[in-house]
Amino acid sequence: MLRIHNSLTGRKEPFEPIERGHARMYVCGITVYDHVHVGHARSQIAFDVVRRWLRASGYRVTYVRNITDIDDKILARARERGEPFEALTARFIAAMDEDFAALGIEKPDREPRATGYIPEIVAMIARLVERGYAYVGADGDVFYAVARFAKYGRLSGKKLEDLRAGARVEVDEAKRDPLDFVLWKRAKPGEPAWDSPWGMGRPGWHIECSAMAVALLGPAFDIHGGGMDLKFPHHENEIAQSCAACDAPFATLWMHNGFVRVDDEKMSKSLGNFFTVREVLPRLRPEVLRAFLLASHYRAPVNYSDDNLRQADAALQRLYVALRDVEPAPRVVAGAATRAFAEAMDDDFNTPGAIAALQTAARELNVAKSAGDGSRAAALAAELRQLGGLLGLLAHPAAAWLAAPSQLGGETTAATGGLDPPEIERRVAARLEARRTKNFAESDRIRDELAAAGILLEDGPAGTTWRRK
Repeated sequence: MLRIHNSLTGRKEPFEPIERGHARMYVCGITVYDHVHVGHARSQIAFDVVRRWLRASGYRVTYVRNITDIDDKILARARERGEPFEALTARFIAAMDEDFAALGIEKPDREPRATGYIPEIVAMIARLVERGYAYVGADGDVFYAVARFAKYGRLSGKKLEDLRAGARVEVDEAKRDPLDFVLWKRAKPGEPAWDSPWGMGRPGWHIECSAMAVALLGPAFDIHGGGMDLKFPHHENEIAQSCAACDAPFATLWMHNGFVRVDDEKMSKSLGNFFTVREVLPRLRPEVLRAFLLASHYRAPVNYSDDNLRQADAALQRLYVALRDVEPAPRVVAGAATRAFAEAMDDDFNTPGAIAALQTAARELNVAKSAGDGSRAAALAAELRQLGGLLGLLAHPAAAWLAAPSQLGGETTAATGGLDPPEIERRVAARLEARRTKNFAESDRIRDELAAAGILLEDGPAGTTWRRK
């Protein structure tokens, strides 16, 4: 059974959708004032894989991923560039679509934009005002009264008294409580604005996601996802708004992916240490970036470095080497690799374990090729292709992938003592066959030969891997 770590409870829980056989998922998307960076890619690839595995597990999936196309950052950037905010967001949405497509991220079933849901946003704010959870502040903005929601802080584990002790009191005293957050911003001269019971204005960021999620998935749905940085205050505020407005639990399971880190700091635009996908892709193939990001569990931090990218490139190359010169069987027969893959993915989408299952299948495929067992090689190739596809990997013909040079330059012939990766794989497979037939002298000879060329072999429970000294 699929078990998912629930940020709301802090433990893994069996996935039991509200509607039998139907998984409904909302994931926070991009605020489109700049290009997508690698941190965004990490989050969206993680939830793309969640969706793929839910489908493979037999669920009908409704996947909603929003676009924030109106907020302070967008308006500030549009002013800087002297263009209408609609032109700015349209350009960056088009760029986002191109980047996501390059990374193999499938389009969601619904992709709402905040500006397309103003009536739903206004209606939700009106319900909150009517129920006493929101009020019009001294400056004309509408605020959510955090103290009115008894369960505030349940997701993040934060306590109101601690938050209040560290809060900075607003100078204009527009709020009743420094923790209250804005739902509707009164229009300023020259800003885009929409009509509402509280005058012309625009929505605050947090209310946008609540209104779109409820409109498209209902007041109670199965999974809400996003980056760890959204846990507080954004997701905490979503819960407070949605539960108070709808008298419903909102999302059952909350999933949060870990950060991409550079020099032990979170990659983010605010810190200025981010790399956009457009900057990265000219120097490595998109599937390499995807493999690198999936090599760590989605909840764990990822350290972005050239060495780690080279390792992902080499690992992918080994899989493609195994697939080369083999026509996959027309029908996939689930074997040990499929069982290991499913066991890993059912354990909170453990993609490192799933990739290990791919590597095991590739090693078995190499042995079958070396032994001249064509039918077994074809069966393993079909299984390997199918499992790779569930992660959005191995999407290319093996010959085409291997013919293209690695932009990272980590697996060159010069760097491996005159041996290219396909030749290394052939020798590793020959050594495995020698060990299988108990020809240990030949096995040792191949190991020593590779060691002299700067290739170290590592034998483990899952088989043999290699790396450069």
